[in-house]
Amino acid sequence: MKKRLIVRPAAEADLAEACGWYEQQVRGLGAQFLLCVDGVMASIQRNPQLYPVVHKGVIRRALTRRFPYGVYYVEAKRAVSVIAVVHAKRNPRVWQDRL
Repeated sequence: MKKRLIVRPAAEADLAEACGWYEQQVRGLGAQFLLCVDGVMASIQRNPQLYPVVHKGVIRRALTRRFPYGVYYVEAKRAVSVIAVVHAKRNPRVWQDRL
């Protein structure tokens, strides 16, 4: 059973920032980035336990394929909350306080 997917405002801001950066590099690349992240989020929604726990025993991370980004999320009984979408080389403290 698919759980409801909630993208928190901080994660939406992460997405907008990354999309804007990619779009400045090459026209259309921002849209490709969003499609890639959307695919990962769909996978998370279908099977949230597929990806490993990486922080505090509850935060999981799914990596995107084409872009070096991780989607960090928490699974609850009826929903999955995406708390961050950040570059893999970024300092983890950027998202760790969002829980």
